[in-house]
Amino acid sequence: MSNSNLPPPIPAAPVTGPGSPQDVPPLPGSLPVDPATLPEPIREELLAPDPVAIDTSAAELKDGLNRCPKCGATDIRHKPGSDLLVCLYCRNEWDGARVEEEFGFGEGIAQLKGTVIASGARDIAADAASLMSFKCTGCGAEVTVNTDNAMTARCHWCRHVLGVNEQVANGAVPDAVLPFHIRKEDAVARIRQFVDKRRLFALKAFKEQFTPENVVGVYLPYMIVDGNVSVGVAGQGEIQTREYTRGSGDKKKTYYDADVYQVERHVDFTVDDLPLESSTERGNLDTKTNTNNIINTILPFDTKNAVKWNASYLSGFTSEKRNTDVERLRPRLEDQLLSVGRAQVEASVRRYDRGVRWEQERLSVHGTRWVSMYLPVWLYSYHQPGRNGGMLHYIAVNGRTGETMGSVPVQQWKLLTAALTVGTFLEGIALWIMVAAS
Repeated sequence: MSNSNLPPPIPAAPVTGPGSPQDVPPLPGSLPVDPATLPEPIREELLAPDPVAIDTSAAELKDGLNRCPKCGATDIRHKPGSDLLVCLYCRNEWDGARVEEEFGFGEGIAQLKGTVIASGARDIAADAASLMSFKCTGCGAEVTVNTDNAMTARCHWCRHVLGVNEQVANGAVPDAVLPFHIRKEDAVARIRQFVDKRRLFALKAFKEQFTPENVVGVYLPYMIVDGNVSVGVAGQGEIQTREYTRGSGDKKKTYYDADVYQVERHVDFTVDDLPLESSTERGNLDTKTNTNNIINTILPFDTKNAVKWNASYLSGFTSEKRNTDVERLRPRLEDQLLSVGRAQVEASVRRYDRGVRWEQERLSVHGTRWVSMYLPVWLYSYHQPGRNGGMLHYIAVNGRTGETMGSVPVQQWKLLTAALTVGTFLEGIALWIMVAAS
């Protein structure tokens, strides 16, 4: 008879099937592998701290009412050409708080680790509603704001103005806003001047329908990113040692001799306020369907002067909601950081007069900080009919600096005629020079 108090026999081989110790998930906080055995980029990503959120919400505006600090009225507007807010009742003016000082966004970039996200840049909830309802404290009525096309609304009973200042999860409320400085009449004049310089070749229908007074002031959504980064590159550089020609006539060829070197460079750097479009529509740079890329040509914006979010700055303007989260923007950020890294090492490889071909690139992003921000742009658009839906042309004016760039639809035959005329003229001059020389 067997002794039931004896321990069960030890298996001849380790148990690896379902229910075995190898099949049990690791305890919370523990790692199933030793991070020291992993490659450095994977180790850094594995050990990076969870995203940290900085609360930028305005608790004093949570009820939707932005009151004048002098008289308490709620009919507040942005004063054109400045960063000031003005009360339309008592004409009192005051500045919004700059986010750089308010939340320390201009500090500690070189010490960034992991991912730091301001509360307005958090992931967008798929089921977040566009309609926001407020209970007016003046009369008790319910006021609804549709954040798809407006950020403020007036109570139809007591005339209080209510704005969406609470950071809802639908991407409509950023952390900061950079107010317009360029007035509409100035933007209209700049667009008119831009088109007048290109009117000769412009499409006839465009010239007939050109009405720059229809320009729209719009706040476009951006992610403003700080980063602590390292980039390493390796490749081959060539220094020319000799140039010579062999053959004659049509078979003449020029040859180059060069010394080839293995080149490696490493650079540590920080980026401060790098802007990334956080709207998929504006981030779509397909030049076959639109000219959105002109938005990039009116950069930079003085984002250091951005103020804490206040819906009153949007009165009289339109805005577009952010619809892209941090992780979806990360590949675009990494592409831009690699470009910055290449530019950083360019001065150190100028001795390679035949150039350097980078064959390997390595990017290590030690830490990033993401802030959602509205940037001001005056936009004029024109739809040119054509195949596949035609082409949407934009002319944009930087709402802070006045920098203007755009796309004007042109008559192709006019361009061709001009090119042939100029070409014939230049050929005639060249022929005259040859005859005179002979």
